[in-house]
Amino acid sequence: MKTVIIATKNAGKAKEFESLFGKKGYQVKTLLDVAGAPDVEETGTTFEENAILKAEAIAKEMNTFVISDDSGLIVDALDGRPGVYSARYAGEQKDDAANMAKLLNELKGVPMEKRTARFYCALALASPNQKTITVSGTFEGYIAEEQAGENGFGYDPVFYSKEFGKTAAEMTKEEKNRVSHRANALKALEGKLDAFLGQEEGNQ
Repeated sequence: MKTVIIATKNAGKAKEFESLFGKKGYQVKTLLDVAGAPDVEETGTTFEENAILKAEAIAKEMNTFVISDDSGLIVDALDGRPGVYSARYAGEQKDDAANMAKLLNELKGVPMEKRTARFYCALALASPNQKTITVSGTFEGYIAEEQAGENGFGYDPVFYSKEFGKTAAEMTKEEKNRVSHRANALKALEGKLDAFLGQEEGNQ
């Protein structure tokens, strides 16, 4: 079976790609399944740059087709922060609680209508044989004034969806998977995938 490597060590994240690539006859593998993949430093200033850096480095090293993502939270009242620094917003150690505390503190006194935000996901598809392509998806909402919900991770407890009337951490997995930034990026990817895979197979 043909294989695509998803540049992640998160098995849950890989599952989101499995149904899309399974329909195309591809088996999904992660960095947990392959030896020798380089550890790529994400030095880009945008989500797209980071996704491309990771996908191209691994595709070149492994000589295979790779898909990578970079995602985070964009808050309009904070000029787009935390952005590409979402995971380490409160310091080098990834700490969800500290990140949310810093975010809420910076938004103190900002009225709800000005607390607009979105989760953003950029996907990059890279291959040694052809030009890298990127797609993106967003999940629009607001930053709540306090945390609510036990599901999800990251900023989910403070990210409020008007459509669902609750935070992302209060949504079911099914609800979130339907509207998430990664789900929307995957929908955008599906429109470009056949041409990319067709060229990939033509080069083999």
